[in-house]
Amino acid sequence: QVQLVESGGGLVQPGGSLRLSCAASGFTLDYYAIGWFRQAPGKEREGVSCISSSDGSTYYADSVKGRFTISRENAKNTVYLQMNSLKPEDTAVYYCAASRFGITTAQAMGLVTGDFGSWGQGTQVTVSS
Repeated sequence: QVQLVESGGGLVQPGGSLRLSCAASGFTLDYYAIGWFRQAPGKEREGVSCISSSDGSTYYADSVKGRFTISRENAKNTVYLQMNSLKPEDTAVYYCAASRFGITTAQAMGLVTGDFGSWGQGTQVTVSS
């Protein structure tokens, strides 16, 4: 069974850090681009970051550039999102997703939700004092 499981969310003060993990089972993550998305209450789901399957290239939304870092550890079949200098506006449910078969790296970096097929259940990140 193909499954993605996010973990690492929680409550953190502004300026703090969290590291989210996205662990895969039932398939090998390194064959897919992996995206991180987030959805705040009352808002559309938005793409945050993506890492390619091939050369490790990455993409970040402007809102998180310089603060978030995406990485993958293929030996553990896991992708991470290190989040530093967190702001209250980063509060959301964070999801990881694997690109659909046949999606190119360039397409994946566009972080269009329809280009991603397997999704995790999400992990809540709350940034508040």
